[in-house]
Amino acid sequence: MSGALTGLPRLESAGLDGWMVRLFSRIDEANLPWLTALTRRCEAAFGDALVDLVPSYTTLLVVFDPLRLSPDEAQRRLQGLIADLVPDDAGADGAIHELPTWYDERVGPDLPRVAEHSGLSVEEVIACHSATEYRVFALGFAPGFAFMGLLDERLEVPRLDTPRQRVPVNSVAIAGRQTAAYPAVTPGGWNLLGRTTARLFDRDREGFSLLAVGDRVRFVPVDRETFEARGGDVTPMEAG
Repeated sequence: MSGALTGLPRLESAGLDGWMVRLFSRIDEANLPWLTALTRRCEAAFGDALVDLVPSYTTLLVVFDPLRLSPDEAQRRLQGLIADLVPDDAGADGAIHELPTWYDERVGPDLPRVAEHSGLSVEEVIACHSATEYRVFALGFAPGFAFMGLLDERLEVPRLDTPRQRVPVNSVAIAGRQTAAYPAVTPGGWNLLGRTTARLFDRDREGFSLLAVGDRVRFVPVDRETFEARGGDVTPMEAG
């Protein structure tokens, strides 16, 4: 497997109702077909005993009903699934999404800091961020929050030393070699570059989240007029 260390994959206990399957040691787009394959095999193998599957960049958390399945039996099933696992290349393409994004210091107050850190101009930061097609590696933190990568190395920047108490909904942000858009108003320590008009989480939508693991995403720059016409919130925020 691409990215695996000696001793991987391995199972790690996640309590009486879960096992963490650690497939890889580092983030890599090549991990996705393997994680997709294991996800589908778990759905078939666990059936009604399956409670939840939570994929990430390198792991899959398998949560099961301990009243239907003992931890030892769940472990044996997973060991069998891992033993002859092959990548699911056909299921790794995912849907393609274009997220209209207004990059501007009024709604992306960290643009100047990212530019200074990277040695690029603000315009070059925007061009670099919007030129990449990202893959969704995991969902978490908040409903509809998708962790996407991999960010261009030139834009790699650490999280804020002090997270903001309130990040506006639809804020587009980066941290490390990841990018994301906030589906709701939450605290957050990522660097804000702008806002999108996409509705990332909708309780009336099947599956709720716009994005799913394996999907491909492009952030498409739009001007303020277009952003407002599509319902975007132009309320400015201060750098923090």
